[in-house]
Amino acid sequence: MEVEVSSRNMKFLECFSSLTRVKIIELLNIQPMNIKSLSAALDIRSPIVTRHIHMLEEAGIVRSESVAGKRGMQKICHLQLTQATLLFKGAPAVENLKRYVVSLPVGHYSSYQIKPTCGLASDTQMIGMCDDPRYFADPEHVGAKVLWFGSGFVEYRIPNYMVNNENPESLEISMEICSETPCTVNHLPSDIAFSLNGVGVGTWTYPGDFGTARGLYTPQWWHKNIQHGLIKTIRVNRQGSFIDGIHVSDVTIEHLKLSYDKEILFRITSSATAKNCGGVTLFGKGFGNYNQDIEVTLRCQ
Repeated sequence: MEVEVSSRNMKFLECFSSLTRVKIIELLNIQPMNIKSLSAALDIRSPIVTRHIHMLEEAGIVRSESVAGKRGMQKICHLQLTQATLLFKGAPAVENLKRYVVSLPVGHYSSYQIKPTCGLASDTQMIGMCDDPRYFADPEHVGAKVLWFGSGFVEYRIPNYMVNNENPESLEISMEICSETPCTVNHLPSDIAFSLNGVGVGTWTYPGDFGTARGLYTPQWWHKNIQHGLIKTIRVNRQGSFIDGIHVSDVTIEHLKLSYDKEILFRITSSATAKNCGGVTLFGKGFGNYNQDIEVTLRCQ
């Protein structure tokens, strides 16, 4: 997410002027919490916490949902925003850019080359047999809500809706991802590389030190150890390539050679020769901790 530092975005910027709101963000970064738990952790009365949460919701930083608790309904708060880049100068105002948004289900890959351990599942059942790469070609793969592989790649064709007189300014891709963790292996770091139109934009190493707590949206029938991942956001603009706001390469939007009459190829790779070849798991809607597919935003002027 890119935010211009201007009076128009005061609701967002003011969220960070309060130590309490920053502490709420820190707590929700660890795990989702209800208002009562936040109140206890902060030693602040619940109505005050509720007002802070409302402000964070308006800014798009936090989202909340009402769920049934032991004593009626309770409000569960989640950290929705994973990173933001503040634009001071040298870039066009975000609100002045044309924006194209695409949501790609994880099963809608257009090409793959993988090795076990591997598999796919919809939100109701497994698709084919585990550890048999042939099922990645099964027509049912388009319904996959989660997929995993030990090494290799999956590639997606992202529709490109910009018109021929527009110039791309930034491309942003967000997804929930982790290494491939079969059986009861919880510590499995993985070097996961991302490329666009055949150009490598950066590599992220999944730390592989997360437990086996059930994903917030993972179906009850799902019994495998792969439960949830982390949201990763890749952004390529005129300054370079970034993962969660951290500069990872000097590849710019110009290097991708985006053209209005060509789709964008996005590849996710776990190389067998990488230092940490821990595989890849991708979570879509109905799985993991974030109820989203692969979200793509292309901004042009």
